[in-house]
Amino acid sequence: MRVHPGQLGWFLLAAVGELAGCYAVWAWVRLGRPAWWLGWGVVSLLVFAWALTRVESSYAGRTFAAYGGVYVAAALAWLVVVERVRPDRWDLFGVGVCLAGTLLIALAPR
Repeated sequence: MRVHPGQLGWFLLAAVGELAGCYAVWAWVRLGRPAWWLGWGVVSLLVFAWALTRVESSYAGRTFAAYGGVYVAAALAWLVVVERVRPDRWDLFGVGVCLAGTLLIALAPR
């Protein structure tokens, strides 16, 4: 799997779709939002799954593994933008480790 710059857009779209979908369920269960939020959650999760299929790779598992670091980084961005919480140094260190793993998987010579 050799990721080119255009692939990053699909990973980012997938991350936003996954985060929005999971957050919709979280908001319904934990924040008391109306049940219709689940509809937006389902749509968002479909966007997530579709976006990952757009990444050029022969193996789904490798694509999903490489995506993991992007998801973790996007989740911390969500924390800042949506939930208005600043990540601490451990969050930032953790995302660095995850992104290093993503780069190893995505750019390894095969």
